[in-house]
Amino acid sequence: MAKIYSAPKEVEVPKINFTNFNRKEQDEKDEKYLKDLESYLREHGYDKKNVGEIIRFPVADGHAMYMVASMKPVQLIHIPLWDAWDFEYAHLLTAKEVQLKIDQQKRMKDMFS
Repeated sequence: MAKIYSAPKEVEVPKINFTNFNRKEQDEKDEKYLKDLESYLREHGYDKKNVGEIIRFPVADGHAMYMVASMKPVQLIHIPLWDAWDFEYAHLLTAKEVQLKIDQQKRMKDMFS
């Protein structure tokens, strides 16, 4: 079973500017946040297989997103971007299921890029 953690407060979540929204600019801020979060994990000793990989689960009108911190034991960081959806069964994920999800997402990305 997976242990789910909130994102560390030391890595600042980008704010959305609703009065002058620019999608490209927001996407860049989000990408920087994900890179900073991965760097934070690596600086704190998380450097094993799949650290920094993002897994996504469709929820309502978006996705629940988690960053892999560890595969053994399974530790995931909840990504608080946009609506910050949660996947209700995230805590039940095993290392095998996380790896399968990572592999599936990579194959889909390859297929559509």
